[in-house]
Amino acid sequence: MIDHNRKIIYIAGFLFSIPMALTSYINSSFLENHINAYNVSITYIVSSVLSILLMLKMPDLLTKIGNRLTTLVFGVLTLLSYLGLAFSNNSSVIVASFILYFVSTNFILASLDIFIEDFSKKRSIGSARGMYLMILNSAWVISQVISGSIIAKSSFKGIYLFSAGFILLFSVMFRIFLKNFKDPKDKKVPVIKTARVFIKNKNISRIYVLNFLLRFFFAWMIIYTPIYLVNYMNFGWAEIGGMFSIMLLPFVFLGFPLGKLSDKIGEKKILTIGFLVSAFSLAFIPFFVMPNFWLWAGILFMTRVGAATIEVMSETYFFKSVSEEDDDVISFFRNTMPLSFIGAPLVAIPVLYLVPSFKYIFFVLSAVMFFGALVSLRLRDVR
Repeated sequence: MIDHNRKIIYIAGFLFSIPMALTSYINSSFLENHINAYNVSITYIVSSVLSILLMLKMPDLLTKIGNRLTTLVFGVLTLLSYLGLAFSNNSSVIVASFILYFVSTNFILASLDIFIEDFSKKRSIGSARGMYLMILNSAWVISQVISGSIIAKSSFKGIYLFSAGFILLFSVMFRIFLKNFKDPKDKKVPVIKTARVFIKNKNISRIYVLNFLLRFFFAWMIIYTPIYLVNYMNFGWAEIGGMFSIMLLPFVFLGFPLGKLSDKIGEKKILTIGFLVSAFSLAFIPFFVMPNFWLWAGILFMTRVGAATIEVMSETYFFKSVSEEDDDVISFFRNTMPLSFIGAPLVAIPVLYLVPSFKYIFFVLSAVMFFGALVSLRLRDVR
């Protein structure tokens, strides 16, 4: 039964990741068509703050209605947000729809974590999460292949409408399947006490920091890389879609084998290597001044070799350290994603004001990843 349920979550995660992947890299550009760049950053910050506040309430919500129903409710809210983005021309409605989208998708990601944790055996959690991440990331690669052509044929709004169809399928899966799922017995723990768990356990607090740095990398690249490639390198969206599909391949091919490897040798050394690969790759980007497709696809690919390695190792390390009953700890850990979408714009705004060229923001991100390598060296492997 566990393997059957886990397969259902794998399929559901794939269906959910398709619309996430289709829209993540275009959101900033789409919003910039309706509000100025400054307000785009503010919108991400507001969305992230609301996500964090709601995630802190996640244990209470799961206790009242359960993880399956919670996922279904936020699936419907995500569907409504995509429809709002697809059909509205009103700036206020578009911003409100984006905020709803951002909050709901973050909550669903945390809910799916609980399902995978519940359906996985502790001794093989690296393999289980590696497979889960590989399936989710394959959706990102597929999405980037088709996103450019969809934008070319039907504009950004066509992407949001297409994405809504996948969210509908995702919601139907949770309505029909997993009816016999029994929620783990949740412990209602105050937020302050949960924060103390992270503070007292040095390894959990360090993996929290490392996961935040990874999410900071994702937020920075998601918001500013498309803007740089379009406005400064003069790439078209069809080229960018192909470039991003190549860029994301490491998330597909590295997830499962690295997860299995971590079950044997631990995560510490692999984590450090991942941070160093991303840091060095990012440091080379400002020197690439020619809009050559394969050159840019190659360097972006290398940044994701490092990021994919970090993702699998940080996820595996954390979920080896907790159980599915610790939904308060899991939801707190998942706050790194919305928190990164606060941190990235807040850091980028003064950086963009101070540096002589937009391309230098990649030096700043490289320094962040080097810091992550230093933090990872202080981890103790979980056996």
